[in-house]
Amino acid sequence: MTRLLTVLAGVAGALGVALWAMSAHRAGSDILSTAANFLLLHASAFLALALVAHVRLLARGWLMLAAGLLITGLALFCGDLSARVFLGTRIFPMAAPIGGTLLLAGWLALAFGGLVSRPPRG
Repeated sequence: MTRLLTVLAGVAGALGVALWAMSAHRAGSDILSTAANFLLLHASAFLALALVAHVRLLARGWLMLAAGLLITGLALFCGDLSARVFLGTRIFPMAAPIGGTLLLAGWLALAFGGLVSRPPRG
């Protein structure tokens, strides 16, 4: 799990930097800049989740749920925003709002998992 989350952090970070650079060279692409910001923010979150997984501060089920919701939400949200700029269309109706809702759910799953998980014993 830590390896996967670390890979996802690297991919999200690289995509975030690439989209940010593209948004600087494309007129009126504030929407692309938003996607870049979300990717870069969540790249750090995936690294933090990898660390949490490594030291086992969160029950595996909660960690997997939070990570899955964050990954899916990020793909839908950022994918839809990017599709609007590059393809001139949406992935599907309501993709970005669904993605945003899944991102919120992922963060809440992380919070709830932290509340109910027991830290490992010495």
